[in-house]
Amino acid sequence: MQEEKNRIIDTDEKGEDSQLDFSLRPKKLNEYVGQERIKENLLISMQAAKNRREPLEHVLLYGAPGLGKTTLAHIMANEMGVGIKITSGPAIEKSGDLAAILTNLQEGDVLFIDEIHRLNKTIEEILYPAMEDSALDIIIGKGPQARTLRIELPPITIIGATTKASMLSAPLRDRFGMIFHLNFYDHEDIEKIIRRNAGILGVDIDIESCKNISTRSRRTPRVANRLLKRVRDYCEVKGNGVIEAKHCQGAFNMLEVDELGLDFVDRKILEMIIDKFSGGPVGLNTIAAASGEDMSTIEDVYEPYLMRLGFIDRSPRGRVVTDIAYRHLKREKPGQKKMV
Repeated sequence: MQEEKNRIIDTDEKGEDSQLDFSLRPKKLNEYVGQERIKENLLISMQAAKNRREPLEHVLLYGAPGLGKTTLAHIMANEMGVGIKITSGPAIEKSGDLAAILTNLQEGDVLFIDEIHRLNKTIEEILYPAMEDSALDIIIGKGPQARTLRIELPPITIIGATTKASMLSAPLRDRFGMIFHLNFYDHEDIEKIIRRNAGILGVDIDIESCKNISTRSRRTPRVANRLLKRVRDYCEVKGNGVIEAKHCQGAFNMLEVDELGLDFVDRKILEMIIDKFSGGPVGLNTIAAASGEDMSTIEDVYEPYLMRLGFIDRSPRGRVVTDIAYRHLKREKPGQKKMV
């Protein structure tokens, strides 16, 4: 079941998302919809830092993919009036890579490290003095002849982003002055994002279509933007370019995304557990063998949203499809009357 790579409701960033996200990304904090608690804290911290003419404290952002961590990093740099350099944990392979980045930053600049939990431990230790003392410690030579050279760095702000905060080492986590958890968005906020972005894309959208996209977005802006783009394309070809409910539904039927944001892969997993294992309980390794996917993909990609909806329950004996999943799929549960 390799369809996962092309799922429109996948929250991980795809190649097609980068250009769209860039064009739709808010530039200022007052344009950013949702995450009110984080925005309030950042507004105070940034204003205080500007009043003292100091860089912003180091910031750690964690939460599910697609919730706006990169966008917030850009906004912080814009609000502080400084430059931003973007990299990721896996991209920094050698200490020299990190040294080259740090020595090319100006005072107050932001270094945004995505997937910071995937930093090599050796690289991580080089980052500590840069965060604490604005210095870079480089070891020259090997063995008994080795010595440490300290290079002074301008004060900068490190912004780290991760989907797995638990995988960060305690020493690294403790060096961040501010740590924020990005929550999933309310449907009302997703609707505001859709209306704003439809305006930027130059397309009209009616209220019902806006709600329909919102309910299928998995409460994630990235998914909402991707659905908006696909629905816009459909309405341009099948209609008059305006996103209307009658064409909007046709787009969702074509994309096979239902009113709760489940696609054909999600439904296939649920139906497989129902048909082959009588709804469970069934072990994760058995589901993986029956579906042709590895266990980590099922556990990390498919299960979280199904569990958030309450469609799958984890029991000591394995996974169980719940009553509300049967009702949503309009399937008959053993021992119950057939649903109509």
